[in-house]
Amino acid sequence: MSDSTPFDGDKHMIRALAATLVGLLALVCSSSAQTGGGRLQISWIDVEGGASTLFAAPNGQSLLFDTGFPGNDDRDAKRIVAAARAMGLTRIDHVVISHWHGDHVGGLPALAKLLPLGTFYDHGDGVEESDRSLYEGYKAIAGTHRRIVRPGDTITLGDVRVRVLVAEGPVIADAVNGGTANLLCTNAARQEPAAPENIRMVGLAINYGPFKMATLGDADWSREMELACPVNKLGRINLYTINRHGSLDNSGAPALLGAIQPQVIVVNNGPRKGLGQKVAVKYVTRQGETPAPYELNSYLRLAKLPAIEGIWQGHQSLLDADAAHNTAPDMIANLEEGAADRGHPITAAVSADGTFTMTNSRNGFARTYRAR
Repeated sequence: MSDSTPFDGDKHMIRALAATLVGLLALVCSSSAQTGGGRLQISWIDVEGGASTLFAAPNGQSLLFDTGFPGNDDRDAKRIVAAARAMGLTRIDHVVISHWHGDHVGGLPALAKLLPLGTFYDHGDGVEESDRSLYEGYKAIAGTHRRIVRPGDTITLGDVRVRVLVAEGPVIADAVNGGTANLLCTNAARQEPAAPENIRMVGLAINYGPFKMATLGDADWSREMELACPVNKLGRINLYTINRHGSLDNSGAPALLGAIQPQVIVVNNGPRKGLGQKVAVKYVTRQGETPAPYELNSYLRLAKLPAIEGIWQGHQSLLDADAAHNTAPDMIANLEEGAADRGHPITAAVSADGTFTMTNSRNGFARTYRAR
């Protein structure tokens, strides 16, 4: 009997130690799940030709770029919430609105009712009259948490750095990502500026270790040329969300695309919006109409880029369903439209060493790239 007391004490000590270790392990696992295991997580949400991209940094902070369309039973807001939950998020810390068009800011009122939102960022008070109600609704939601950004401003999410490349204009003064003089500017095609909202656009550069990404929303050809010429101010980019949902009539300037040399491009198109829309055969300059000296088909313009390793689409284009004018089916997140469309996102997981894995949530197809 005298030997049983210390033995029982040892058992209690072992049980207590085991319980502590289990608790610590659960805490570590929970933290790892919340932060993506040390990876930057990205989700291109299917807002069917609108725009919405969600970022979750390794430290758990998050940023949403645009909120999709209004209406349709709050479809886009609900899809954003689903993407946030899949990342382990219970709130979105930063919301950046590129401009006041309905396919970019329209989903915000519904989203604000479904999920806590932190600080809001936008290009300022310039607004076309047709978009005034959307702008006023945004201001009411943002309230005192609104911030007007300028080129060069930075939003920091731990080790992830988000820089504003353009907002209202002019573009960022100093080149990022090692950008230098751009030889492609010689005799490069020029276009007249687009309508005001696409000129005022907020465009972002996202960096995590050696990984470099950019997204310019609906920025037009003239803004692209300001970023590209005479100096390429974006540098080389690993992952690029192509402008204007892949409709490269007034965007997709070869002088920019050829300079930034994207490895991977994501097209946030809809089944009948963006990619597949007919590109004008002629472009307009101050000298009059001139035949376009570049590839007119939007998909082929991207596919012919010498450094391209992959093109991922939110939707198969039903405006131009030619297989040669869409990426490989495994890299298209949604093949249907209307009630059959399940809203599958494209996602990326970026490691600190620059390796990033793209995944099509429709079929689980994934491909891994290493940042150059």
